[in-house]
Amino acid sequence: MTHGPILRKVLLFALPLVLGSILQQLYTSVDTLVIGAFCGTTSLAAVGTSAQPVEMTLCVFLGIGTGASILVSQSIGAGNREATKEICRTAVSFVWICGIALNLLGILLAPAILRLMKVPPDALGLSTTYVRIVLAGSLGNIGYNMNAGILRGLGNSTASLLFLLVSCAVNIALDVALVAGLGMDVAGAALATSIAMYVSWFVSIVYLRRHYRHLNVPVFGLRLSRRTLWSILRIGLPIGFNHSLYSLGHMAMQTLVNAQGSTFMAASAIAGRINGMASIAHSSMASAATTFSGQNYGAGNYARLRQGYPRIPIAMGIIALTSGALFWAVRSPLLRLFSADEQVLMYADRYLTVQLFSHWMYAVFNTMLCIVNGVGLVRFTTLVNLLMLWAVRIPSAHLIRARFDGTWIMLSFPISFAFALLCMIGYYLFSRQWKAILNRPDAAPAQEKPA
Repeated sequence: MTHGPILRKVLLFALPLVLGSILQQLYTSVDTLVIGAFCGTTSLAAVGTSAQPVEMTLCVFLGIGTGASILVSQSIGAGNREATKEICRTAVSFVWICGIALNLLGILLAPAILRLMKVPPDALGLSTTYVRIVLAGSLGNIGYNMNAGILRGLGNSTASLLFLLVSCAVNIALDVALVAGLGMDVAGAALATSIAMYVSWFVSIVYLRRHYRHLNVPVFGLRLSRRTLWSILRIGLPIGFNHSLYSLGHMAMQTLVNAQGSTFMAASAIAGRINGMASIAHSSMASAATTFSGQNYGAGNYARLRQGYPRIPIAMGIIALTSGALFWAVRSPLLRLFSADEQVLMYADRYLTVQLFSHWMYAVFNTMLCIVNGVGLVRFTTLVNLLMLWAVRIPSAHLIRARFDGTWIMLSFPISFAFALLCMIGYYLFSRQWKAILNRPDAAPAQEKPA
């Protein structure tokens, strides 16, 4: 990432992430397809609404994984191999120390969280079962995402594709066997997901130990540097808490969705799956932008940062708008893969159309945000994300529901995206801290420090 054509480097780095995200969407969508085909609308609604508490439980750790990835990017850019080893050891130790406790806490709190979300009684039991089983596999999810973050920081975006390919194959096979074959309903889908995540974590550990032996990545948490842990938390915790509060906001939005009944819940779940597919490219590019920013900041390539920060977000906006238009053109046959209920399809079509034609704004501001995160400036970006959700999206959704029709609450998405985009443009143009970094003279080329 520190030399060569910027957009080409970012696109090539993002390509394996795109393919990996397709696999993630594939096995998430397989859950929905199998549940929709063999279990019915109530089970489909239960799986759709259960995603939010699971996401909220994992968000802090995923943010900490991003913090580790950013530090690895910076140490690689600076040529400091010993610092990279210490970051990896500390990250793995942290996963084991906190991951098990997080699993138990999430499993205990699942029923209370779902009641707080006002999940309808007909879907509550199934939702609780799904959340508890998926959270039992969250240690594997956390471990995999931490290792994938380390690999992205090292400049390797292809390995996670291998891990997800294995995970996807396991998940699909178990989905068909447990749900379609044994009739285990949502419990079978959740169990398939949990087992698949543990498999991907195990494969990622084997890969790191075999291909990066010089890093001595441990299997269990044996060594933890307080100084390095603090550096990871300093960057990762604001991102993690931001994601967690953001996920809590999604739960608040899901509560508004749930208030419209199981039919609208199912429609929202289907629209979310297809929108996730359409968003794969720019989500992966945002991860690539973080690595680009971190490595060039660590290497002192400030001129390259100046060149990249306007080009990458603009490219992402064009890609997102094109992707949205293509998915909109084929939305009808895609929606019918998930449900044959005409009322569900009508709501899903409306929900999806609004999402597809507003997500370009999200792609642009999120890529800008990731570039700023890559240099370690996470406070403003955290604030923007929180304001976008809690000060703009949720209040506007309540206003739409109160004044118009609750089945149009998805209009709050483009309103909040426009707000966040304006904030990030303002930061790029007027932030003294950001300008001070961009105006630094380039550092001398770094010599790799021996381990």
